[in-house]
This record gives sequence, structure tokens and C-alpha cells, in this order.
Amino acid sequence: MIVVEYIRKHFVQIVSYLLAFLFIYAAFSKAIDFEAFQVQLAQSPFLGAFTGFVSYGVLIVEVLVAMLLLIPKRNRQGLFGSIGLMTAFTFYIHLILLFSDFIPCSCGGILEKMGWGEHLLFNIVFLLLAIIALYVSAKEHHVDTKKEFKYVSWVMLGNMLLVIAIFGTSEHIMRTQNSFVRRFLQYPIIEDGSLKLDNADYYFAGADSDHIYLGSRNLPQLLTTVDTGLAKTYKMKILPDNLDHSFKKIEVQVKSPFYYFYDGTVPVIYRGKLGDPKAQTVSFGDAYFTQLAVLDSGKFAIRTQSSQTKDLVLASFELLGKPKVNFYPTVLQKQVDGFFDVDGKLIGGGDVGNLVYTYSYRNQFIVLNKNLEVLNRLNTIDTTTIAKISTASLSDGQHKLSSPPLRVNSKSAANKNFVFIISDLMGRYESRKAWKNAKVVDIYRMDRQEYVGSFYLYNDNGKSVSDMLVTEKYLYVIIGNKLQRFYFRKPLYDKNITGEAENLIVKSRQ
Repeated sequence: MIVVEYIRKHFVQIVSYLLAFLFIYAAFSKAIDFEAFQVQLAQSPFLGAFTGFVSYGVLIVEVLVAMLLLIPKRNRQGLFGSIGLMTAFTFYIHLILLFSDFIPCSCGGILEKMGWGEHLLFNIVFLLLAIIALYVSAKEHHVDTKKEFKYVSWVMLGNMLLVIAIFGTSEHIMRTQNSFVRRFLQYPIIEDGSLKLDNADYYFAGADSDHIYLGSRNLPQLLTTVDTGLAKTYKMKILPDNLDHSFKKIEVQVKSPFYYFYDGTVPVIYRGKLGDPKAQTVSFGDAYFTQLAVLDSGKFAIRTQSSQTKDLVLASFELLGKPKVNFYPTVLQKQVDGFFDVDGKLIGGGDVGNLVYTYSYRNQFIVLNKNLEVLNRLNTIDTTTIAKISTASLSDGQHKLSSPPLRVNSKSAANKNFVFIISDLMGRYESRKAWKNAKVVDIYRMDRQEYVGSFYLYNDNGKSVSDMLVTEKYLYVIIGNKLQRFYFRKPLYDKNITGEAENLIVKSRQ
């Protein structure tokens, strides 16, 4: 009875102390590992775009409310602040339970050990205690309780509307106006097969419905065929009809039912039928090129150098065309020198049939149709809009890089309506430890400005990804001397492949 009487008499003070302890403890847990706290916030589609503001704002507000609760003359304001905070936290978790499979929020300490339902109940209990304490305080100080609860209703409604507004705005920013905050998808790919290769010099030459094809940098005449189950391997030595050329960079590319064996420095292109080692010359001396993408059996997209401006340009090349080569000098947009600043990777867009050119040193990729007409110029989520390169002119008229450039995009692959880009830049609020042990892959749509999400491809025995290939069902990667196959947890063509964020550090919910 004595305890009950004491609680009744000092109820407001007890609840205030409990709330103050809760907020101080939560703030301390966040502050002691602030980097992890920000990483977790960045993964939430509700808060990701406002990670910087929210991470500092929550800590400041929690400490401020705790101080108000501990000052007798400011206790009423502290209770209103507690109701506002607990309403926002509770409503946030409620939205997570309704609309998300798994989204890490952020609190820390013992609270992170609770399940979603337990934490929701925990917050509701403390929210009710704060409301009851405010009611008791109003009665003790002869304050109009109806008026007081009118204020409480406005505080609760205002905080719920604030959470909704932040969620809607954050989601829009994360997808279309991202300021380099990655959203790591929750297990978007799952490894289900691997094949040990005899060396680490292989690259992907193409794929069809039943096979993937590998070229070799060390043995350029070797074309290796692997079934999609990674069970059977067939090697074939390509035998061109003429090898009397000064080859410098031989590559092979497959577009069923043909393979193409070429060197743009000669320049020469051979074509052979899959399964037949004999390849015939289909082009010799028509156009020099540094990159080639096969459009069909007699048409190609190439990257070459303008003889007049010395800039890199894209061109179409048709074996039976008149003229054979048509230049498109406005596709690649010059920023610094027209050569290094427009460097990038030209790839075919898988089943879509489009081409994608990803700049190496700026945050942009270009989607083109088979006629090399620009469909979209889209941005990656990093903020490098201008290529950060420095060049020097030599006495012989050549230009060289005078310092190492800042590489933005490393490798890319495309299929259906998606582009997969391996980025060389670490985003905001990301784990440095993860970056040391993995490459990050960002996914974008081709048809509009939309960032879908990211995932890690982890190193294997100290080796990182050297090449990747995307088909409708699988992602294939070469890491060292291992070929790995991953299947997509959701189909690549699923329009609902949206941001289920991965918990990178530790679960937390307040």
C-alpha cells in the first residue's frame, strides 16, 4: 500500500524520470556509434533522403525533451515533447509493419533486441504513460483538461502528418533526386552455382537462352561455351581465314547464332557460326574502333575517334551500308578534352535491344536505340556531374592524363529495362568495412530517371569482380578464377522490385 500510495503521489515525477532515462539512453546509444546509426537510417525508405538532418535532429530533440522533463517548471513542455516523439516513433513502426518486409530504423542499446511487435507495444505503453502523466499534472495544477487534450490531439496528429510527409518526400528524392545515399536491397540475389575456371583471364562474350560464352584475354582465339547450369563446358579455338595482321587487341563477342572475332586497331571483323571454328572476314579496313557492340549479323555500333577533332564518337557500321559508317558526334558530350572525359563502356541492352553507354568519369549513362538515337540521358546517384580529369599536351601533339582521374563507374551490364553499374565511389552513410571487402552494384531503370537499389558483390580470396553479365533470370560474375551464378530473388522484369532495405549493421527501431 505504501508503494502504491507513493506512486500515486509522485506519478508525474516517476513517469517523467522514466521518459527522460529512455530518451537519454537512446540518444547515448546512437551517439556512441553514430556512423552505424546513420548507415541504418540511410537504408530506410521513410527517412533515407533525410539521413543527415534526422540523425542529428533526433539526438538533439531527445536530449532537449529529457532536459525539459527533469526541470520541474518545464515538465509540462517535456511531457508534450515526449508525446510528440513517442507518437512519431510509434507511427513510424506502424507504417513499417504495414508497408515493409524489413526496414531498419534506428535506436540502439537493448531496444534493438526487441521484435517489431514488441517494440510497437513498448512505444504505445510509454506514449500512454506520457498522456496519463500530462492529465494528472493538469488536474494537480487545475488546468482545463479538455483544452489540454485538444493540444495533445494536435501534437499527435501533427507528428503523424510529419512522418507521412517525410516518407513521401524521401521516397521521391531517393528514386529521382538522390544525393548519393544508397538503398541496399534485402538479398536481391542469391548464389546458386559456381564453376572453377582454369585461370583468371576470362571475360563474358555473350549469352543466349541455354549458354553463356567466355572470351580469354590470355588466349584470344579461345571461345568457351558454358551451359547455364554451369555443368558442361566446351572450348573451341577460333580459326580466322586470315591471321596476317598486326593484332593488338583481339576480342570476341557472341550474338546467336554467330560469334564475332575482331580487332579495331587493324581494323578487322571476322564472323563465324557457333560451333564452327572457321571464321570469315566480313570487314577489313572499313573503320577503326576502340569498342564494338553487335546489333545484328551485319550491323554494329562502334566507338571510334574523329579524324578531324580527335574526339571519341559513336558511329553505326553496316557491312552493306552506303556509306558503311555513319557518325553521331553529338551523342558523347564533351566537357574537358573530348577524349578522356567521354571515356566509358558501350554495351548491348540484352533482350531490350537498346544500347547503353556508361561514362567512366561522370554520373551519367546514355540509352540509345539501334539507330543510335538517344532515348534517355540518365544520371547515376553520385554527384560527379563534371569529369574530374587533368590532361597535358605533349610535344608530338598527343594528350595524356597528368594525374589519376576520379573513376565513377567501373563496369556495367544491362538486360530487359535495367542497367547494373559497378560504382567506384562510396556513398554517404556507408560502411567502410564493407567497401574494403566488396564491390557495390547500383541498379537503374532505362526508361526513366529511377534508381532502384544497390547490393554488394563480395570478394573471393582477395579477388574482386572482373566482369559481370545479366540475363533475365541470372546474374553471372567472374571473380578471380571463379564463375558464379546468382538468381534474382524477384524477377528482373518485376516492376515491384522496390526498396526493401538490407540491414547492414544491426537491427534498431527508434
